[in-house]
Amino acid sequence: MARIQIPIEALTSRLNLQERFASVRSTSLSSRFSTMRPLSEFFDMKRVSKPANFAEVQSRVNYNLGHFSSNYVVMFAMLSIYALVTNPWLLFDIIALVGGTYLIGKLEGRDLEIGQHRYTTSQLYTVLYLTTIPIALIFASILSTGLWLIGASGVTIIGHAAFMDKPIDEAFSGEAV
Repeated sequence: MARIQIPIEALTSRLNLQERFASVRSTSLSSRFSTMRPLSEFFDMKRVSKPANFAEVQSRVNYNLGHFSSNYVVMFAMLSIYALVTNPWLLFDIIALVGGTYLIGKLEGRDLEIGQHRYTTSQLYTVLYLTTIPIALIFASILSTGLWLIGASGVTIIGHAAFMDKPIDEAFSGEAV
């Protein structure tokens, strides 16, 4: 029986994902939020329509990922916050990891002395990681939360981008007269 091979490179190259992520990394946070589109434009129900074919889906996704990129970043952040709030073990684990790393960093390389015992920073980091990593993997189910976040944001963002039609003035800009 022959194996079915999906041309992932052909799908991802058409969406220009690598170029889009490079532009996200190179922009500052203040300039990122200055390009946010208003909610009235983002939720314009008059522009929602079913695409006729895959070429139109691709065209809409390419346009809307660039046009609403700041809105999509905010949407991803909101889904991330929701995932943290609904998973208290993960929230506790992240707070413990960040707080422990901060407190160990405050020692500035010196050993911690508690009574007769002396602990090096290496020992403290080891204990911190040996407690927070199993909590994240077992109790906080970080893998399922991460996969949920990827799936939920992917469906939401790509779904919005695929069903939101281009504005009229933009729809005719690529055609020859």
